[in-house]
Amino acid sequence: NLREAHAGLAEVSPPTPLIQLDLPSFPAEVRIKAEHLQPIGAFKMRGAWTAIRRLDPAARSRGVVTSSSGNHGLGIAFAARGHGVRAVIVMPENAPQVKIDGIREMGAEVVLIGAVRGPEQTAEADRLAAGGMTLVPPFDHPDVIAGQATCGIEILEEWPEVRTVVVPVGGGGLLAGISSAVRLIRPDVRIIAVEPEGIPKLSRAVAAGKPVGLPPGTSLADGLLTRSVGELTWPLIRGQVARVVGVTDPEIRAAMQCLAAHGQRVEPSGAVTLAALMAGRIDADGPVALICSGGNVDPARYAELVA
Repeated sequence: NLREAHAGLAEVSPPTPLIQLDLPSFPAEVRIKAEHLQPIGAFKMRGAWTAIRRLDPAARSRGVVTSSSGNHGLGIAFAARGHGVRAVIVMPENAPQVKIDGIREMGAEVVLIGAVRGPEQTAEADRLAAGGMTLVPPFDHPDVIAGQATCGIEILEEWPEVRTVVVPVGGGGLLAGISSAVRLIRPDVRIIAVEPEGIPKLSRAVAAGKPVGLPPGTSLADGLLTRSVGELTWPLIRGQVARVVGVTDPEIRAAMQCLAAHGQRVEPSGAVTLAALMAGRIDADGPVALICSGGNVDPARYAELVA
């Protein structure tokens, strides 16, 4: 399933590079998996393309709908355009304008509902699906998870020396995919998950032994504000992740500035992995791969954050 997903992406998404960072204070080699260089500027196209490609013709003909804070919506819009499918993306009103504009430019319809990321968008997407459209959730879907796993396949096969992979976590689709790839290819590799301190949904799930819904939280990392890990992603994550760490907004900003100094334009959600390392929460156990999950951020906001 994972190998087929990877082969299915070859026509639209060649492997993104692993770029070495110059971090003299860290005692091991560090490379970023540059998912911000994807055609849509984020890893989410992997799962979106895989899910829409695998739909049967009848499901495609009804159009697809999803809820998203931005990057999954971009992925669905990209994949829907590539397959000639109608797409509706339900987003919170505070979604970054650069992501809303990008979705519309690819021909998808945007529905704005709810002030912040929360159950309102999921409910509206479910309502549209009940009316006949095909639902492609942002993380809790087996084909979406399989698509995200291809990021892990590329890291493990291109860099066999890697000992630790550090992954951002929102709903857990990318983390579940990376966990699946590691289990398949390199079970000796350590996985560390990073979440915003203001909405620690994975830490709470680990403590409770199951997904736990949290109240709304805030963070610069707007793509990681999902209030719970998924019911499908959790079993794939549980027992596979060595540690979960949180990062603050000032730490995220410092990581964005460091990446900018390396010539990499990364959004706050994509910078959390480096933020954790720079804050001293990632110990050296050999070479480390940091997944930089996206680079979609409003230009004025980006300039402010890296100044």
